[in-house]
Amino acid sequence: MTVLLAGCGDLGTEAGLRFAAAGHRVVGWRRSPGKLPAAIEGVAADLSSSELPPLPPDTTAVVVAIAADSATENAYRTAYIDGLAHVLDAVTDSGAAVRRVLFVSSTAVYGDAAGGWIDERTTPEPGGFSGRIIREAEELLFSRLNGTGIAPVVLRLGGIYGPGRTRLIDQVRGGTAVIPAASRFTNRIHRDDAAAAIVHLCTMDAIPGPLYAGVDNEPAELGQVLGFLAAELGLPQPALEPTSVSTPGGGPTPGGGPSRGGNKRVSNALLRGTGFEFQYPSFREGYRAMLAGTGVRHP
Repeated sequence: MTVLLAGCGDLGTEAGLRFAAAGHRVVGWRRSPGKLPAAIEGVAADLSSSELPPLPPDTTAVVVAIAADSATENAYRTAYIDGLAHVLDAVTDSGAAVRRVLFVSSTAVYGDAAGGWIDERTTPEPGGFSGRIIREAEELLFSRLNGTGIAPVVLRLGGIYGPGRTRLIDQVRGGTAVIPAASRFTNRIHRDDAAAAIVHLCTMDAIPGPLYAGVDNEPAELGQVLGFLAAELGLPQPALEPTSVSTPGGGPTPGGGPSRGGNKRVSNALLRGTGFEFQYPSFREGYRAMLAGTGVRHP
């Protein structure tokens, strides 16, 4: 089985290493393929261009893991709409034996739910342009692959944390972390579990469903996470945000730009129902592993 990774940043590379460890040939499309580890066959490719390399004929799964160059509407549209369209053109024109195309999406498509529970059956109501454009890309995937015999799979990931993604840890250690005055639930997934979920959905024997939420087992209030990190680091608890500047519900940022994800609790029951098991079932296990691995734990 050959797996093509269209977009090979941090998450795509970790997934590629896991595909390779399972015995699959892995080809990675990236602007700078020389940065990829030896286990991934790097091929120079710019997804914003309609001129993409040919797919290996025995490619059976394609993973589209796109990232915008900047947090602007034009950058998101170029990456998620143009980039995905070009990859799908390459797939459908190739004649390769592709059976599944997995698109890495985001729980940002859901917008805000005032702290309520949502799942794959919830109608997306994105609040910012990032969620709207990513939702448009999901619809593009389904429409383009309809009737082709290729199964489209969308994996909506929550906030990814893990190696090199230490924003909350840095805020707590630097004394800039603030606990929101209003309740605000967050949903996250460790980078390694996100990569493992990609591999699982691309290689499971049963045909996967069209849509999965990729979050860990425990949505958590942001203040709870920040307080946990402070305790683990042996530091004072972060200050409470003044009520006068809080944003009820954790809504979208002004101007319709990328938001912090809104206030919602996302269920991962459907993903776990496929047999997937989390290495880091909650933020506690994940952040403890990060603190132990990076040496930032307080003496």
